[in-house]
Amino acid sequence: MKIDVLYFAWVRERIGLPREKVETQAETVADLIAELCAREERYAYAFADLPALRVALDQELADFAAPLAGVREVAFFPPMTGG
Repeated sequence: MKIDVLYFAWVRERIGLPREKVETQAETVADLIAELCAREERYAYAFADLPALRVALDQELADFAAPLAGVREVAFFPPMTGG
């Protein structure tokens, strides 16, 4: 399946892209991360600290065990803080 993957803040800086279309066989977010990390070192660097990351599937917060079936967009970003 093809999905849009979006990267925000320092995740985008480490990967060097704001977004990309990814062809994946991943069943879960964790599987997708594993596929991305296997591509290049910059992905492994960006996903090295998973507790410091959040994920949204089609603009709804999810966890890394969430299934990707039917998902069109995955976004990775650090936790938000307000003030």
